[in-house]
Amino acid sequence: MSREKEIYRITLWGSLVNILLTALKFAAGILGASAAMIADAVHSLSDLLTDFVVLLFVRISSRPADHDHPYGHGKYETLATTMVAVALLAAGGVLLAEGVEKISAALRGEELAMPGRIALWAALISIAAKEMIYWLTIRVARRVRSSALEANAWHHRTDSLSSVATALGIGGALIFGGRWAILDPIAAVLVSVFILVAAAKLLHEAIQDLLEKRLPDEVEQQIRDIVAEDREMSELHKLRTRRVGMVYSIDMHIRMHGNVSLYEAHRHSMLLEDRLRRQFGPETLISIHIEPFKVNGEYQKT
Repeated sequence: MSREKEIYRITLWGSLVNILLTALKFAAGILGASAAMIADAVHSLSDLLTDFVVLLFVRISSRPADHDHPYGHGKYETLATTMVAVALLAAGGVLLAEGVEKISAALRGEELAMPGRIALWAALISIAAKEMIYWLTIRVARRVRSSALEANAWHHRTDSLSSVATALGIGGALIFGGRWAILDPIAAVLVSVFILVAAAKLLHEAIQDLLEKRLPDEVEQQIRDIVAEDREMSELHKLRTRRVGMVYSIDMHIRMHGNVSLYEAHRHSMLLEDRLRRQFGPETLISIHIEPFKVNGEYQKT
């Protein structure tokens, strides 16, 4: 199965789960008079919207290079990751604000509403369903190396954690009585902090890719080691690397003996490209500039 089809299939399954859970949570929140469950439903709705973002942008990013995009469309996937991370930040911020407001109200002596049992059951169902789809999604994301899909997996996880907070709050209130209803907003605040940290990390990584940050040191060292395998090639310099979506882009200058024929120089560069693509993937973008050795700043023919 192709990378695009794998991403599409797991995202569509996630969308189906989100549609069902959003409807269930809104119904349970209204029937059970639970503001926490209604907020949880809104979170599931944001999950559904990010599913659509991933489906749209992954399809665009899978298009081959064309006249206007000679390096391909991989940046669209990075853009999708950015949008999902921003949605996570917004969801986390809303949960944090609502939790703090409810805690303040309880501390002022206001009585928080007692939720119904239907809201607790909806939260427990949500936890099970969202944990399942999180693990399925993160497994595919890591296998196909998709940052957008991994971001979406974390959105599933944050929805699950949001439901954990909801379940704890509702369960605590039902078991211990109305004065313990404050457990709901306290748990929601703790979960919102986790959501905001995860979202900030995803957003930082996506922005670094959009700003053409070079690949990690260990990856560049791998490149140098692969070049060193060919004893005819040496003095690797002007190495420039970046990520285009999930594809690596590698530009480099390499020196060879000045008496090497054009045919031989081309053959060595093609063999180097093959070794690099075996290591980093067949879609790796590679540009190799070959020049003769220098002595005292002058190029040498031999």
